Amino acid sequence: MAREERVRLRREAWGFVLGSACFLVGAVPFYAQAVGPVVVGVTFCGGSVLFTLAAAVQLSLSGRRVPRRGTSPADRWDWWAAAVQLAGTLFFNVSTAAALGAAIADPARLGAGWRPDAYGSVAFLVSSAFAVLATRDRGHLWDRDARTWHGTWLNLVGSVAFAASAVGAYVVPETGSLVSAFWANLGTLVGAACFLVAALLSRRTIGEEAPAAS
Repeated sequence: MAREERVRLRREAWGFVLGSACFLVGAVPFYAQAVGPVVVGVTFCGGSVLFTLAAAVQLSLSGRRVPRRGTSPADRWDWWAAAVQLAGTLFFNVSTAAALGAAIADPARLGAGWRPDAYGSVAFLVSSAFAVLATRDRGHLWDRDARTWHGTWLNLVGSVAFAASAVGAYVVPETGSLVSAFWANLGTLVGAACFLVAALLSRRTIGEEAPAAS
């Protein structure tokens, strides 16, 4: 792998590590109680921006171009996984910014603070499923270590947790209460933890392999 691509892979991994850390910290109840909904909103918003930057790097590397006729199935799924993931991060950019604005306007509002939105959560679920498909034939990926089983399955579990959080955070119009405050909080926390571990494992793999490349 070329030196420039190794550097970009490291930046991608660090972007996901730092972004996941922001989501994890923001979802910790003690942190939210200590700093308040506005600072929590800033934390989530910053994490979503880091996710988007990392996802953009990943897409630029995944297959390096839109799949064409003759592209291997592994590279095709890899590219689509990265593309859908980037779309999901953009949805999270919008929802975290909206949550931050709402927290500034009314910190005491029910459900103040960000939770994974439906559109971003669905995009992450689809992206994770595509990534799992890409790892079925890793030997034909543009970089066989760009996707690993532990990373893709951890991301899939994290995406399921984010989806559970999105459902739990829905405010029922008739009652004005959340579907499940428990899952709204736990889903975000578990999802962020899964994304963080997957990103850290990816960072370790890249760091170990970089010196061996010429």
